[in-house]
Amino acid sequence: MNLLLIASTVFTLITLYFVFSMIRHARRRRPVRATRSLAGGAVSACAGGASIMLAFSYFGYFQLVDEQLVGRIKFSESAPEQYVARLMLEGEQRDSVFEILGDEWQMDARVITWKPPMTLLGLEPIYQLDRLSGRYSEVEEELSKHRSVHSLSEPATLDAWQFARKYPKLLPGVDAHYGTATYLPMADGAVFEVTMTRTGLIARPLNDAAREAVGDWGQ
Repeated sequence: MNLLLIASTVFTLITLYFVFSMIRHARRRRPVRATRSLAGGAVSACAGGASIMLAFSYFGYFQLVDEQLVGRIKFSESAPEQYVARLMLEGEQRDSVFEILGDEWQMDARVITWKPPMTLLGLEPIYQLDRLSGRYSEVEEELSKHRSVHSLSEPATLDAWQFARKYPKLLPGVDAHYGTATYLPMADGAVFEVTMTRTGLIARPLNDAAREAVGDWGQ
C-alpha cells in the first residue's frame, strides 16, 4: 500500500514537471520540445492515474492473507420458495436482511490477485463482497419466475476491479475475477458460515437444519 502511494506521488510530480515544461516551451515557441513534454506528461499521467486507482481499491477492499471468516447467513422461510436471509458480516455492528426467491442461494465476491510486474510490490490479494442471489432448482422455474439479486457493496468511482475487467491490457499486472461460492440449498432455520480463501468463497453448514438441507440436496 505504501509503495502504491509513493508511486502515485512520484508520477503526479513527474506529470506536473512535464506540464510546466510544456507551458515554458510553448511560450518560447519551441513546438517540438513542447510536444515531447506533452507526450511525457500524458504517459506519466496515465501511470499516475493507474497508481491512484489501485491505491484507492487496495484501501477499499479487504486484504486476503489466509482463509478468513466473512460472516454467517441464516434463512427463515416466509413462503414457498421465498426466504428471508439475515446476513451477519464479521466486524459489522448491524446485520443486513434480504428477501431471496427460489430454492438455492449463492454469494459472489470481487477478487483481485496480482501478476508481474505488480508482484514486485509485494501486494496481498484483496476482495470485496459483490452480491447475494437466489435461484430455482428447476430450469423451467428459473426461466419463468422472478429472481432475486442483491448488491453487497457500494459503487466506487475508482475501482481497479471494474477497470481491469473492461480494459485488461491497460492494467497487465491486475487479475480481476469472481470468487463465487457454490449454490447451496435454503431451508427454514438453516445457518451457514462463509469464509474467503485465495480461490474464492466457501460456505459450510453450521446447524442441523443446514446440514440436513445439504444432505438431502439433489435427492
